[in-house]
Amino acid sequence: MNAPVVIDAHHHLWTADYAWLASRPEFAPIRRDYGVEDLRANLKAAGVDRTVLVEADWGHPSETVEFLHLAGAVDEIAGVVGHIDLLSPHLGHTLARYANHPRVRFLVGLRDQVQARPEPDFLARADVIAALKTVAATVPTFDLVVRVDQLPAAAKAAAAVPELRFVLDHLGKPSIRDGQAGLRAWREAVTPLAKRPNVTAKLSGLVTEADWQRWTPADLRPFVQDALELFGPDRLMFGSDWPVCELAATYTRVKEALTEVLGRVDADVFGGTAARTYQLGDS
Repeated sequence: MNAPVVIDAHHHLWTADYAWLASRPEFAPIRRDYGVEDLRANLKAAGVDRTVLVEADWGHPSETVEFLHLAGAVDEIAGVVGHIDLLSPHLGHTLARYANHPRVRFLVGLRDQVQARPEPDFLARADVIAALKTVAATVPTFDLVVRVDQLPAAAKAAAAVPELRFVLDHLGKPSIRDGQAGLRAWREAVTPLAKRPNVTAKLSGLVTEADWQRWTPADLRPFVQDALELFGPDRLMFGSDWPVCELAATYTRVKEALTEVLGRVDADVFGGTAARTYQLGDS
C-alpha cells in the first residue's frame, strides 16, 4: 500500500526585493531570494511531497501570474493561493485575468492581506462581503490572513458567503508568546469562526507567534489541542509557512514539532484536508 501523500498547505517563494522584508530589522535573516531549489531541498529533508504556494505580499497580480506559470513547471507545487485586493476598483478585471490564464487550474484560492488593514471589522463590511461573493465565482477558497481582533468579522463573512470555503491561515495568529493569556483571547475570538462549516484552518505560522529564540513544542501544544477540539482534524492542515518560519525554526523542525504535538502524522492534517479543501486532485 502506498504511503499517504504529505502536503504542505502554506509556503512562499520570494526575492530579496519584496518591500516588507526591509520594513523591520528583525526580518534581515530572511531578506534573500528563496527559489524552487531551496524549496525542493527542504521538502526532501522533511519528507513532504506536494505544496500550496501562497502569495507573499508583493501586492500585485503579476506575482500570482508568475506563480501560476511556476506551478505548471514544478511538479511539487500542486496549487497556488494568489493575491487579490478586495477593495480594488479593478477586482473584476483581475479575476478575469486569472480566469483566462492558461494554467488557471492551479489557482486554488485567493487572499487579501487583511492583517495589514487597521479595521477589526473590515471583513464584515457590505462592500467586502459583495467582493467575496464575486471571488467565490472564480475560486473555491479564500484564505484569511487576519489578526485575532479580526476573527469575529471573519466569522460574519463566512456566514454571509456560505458558497465560499474560508481557510484561516496561521490559526488567526494567536499570541503564543503570551501563554495562557494569549490562548484565552484567541479561543474566545476564534470559536464563532470555527462553528462555521465552510471554514478550515491551517496549523501554520505558529513558531513565529511564539518566542523566536526559546519556543518549544510545549508552547504550541495548548493552541493545537484547542484547534483540534474546535475544528477537528478533518478541518485542519499542516503548513510550514516557510521561509517566514526560518525566523524561529527550520522547515524540518516545524514539521517535527507539529508531529510531536499531535503525537502522530495525522493523515488529514498532513495531506487529506489540504487535498479536499483546495481540490488539488492530480493537477
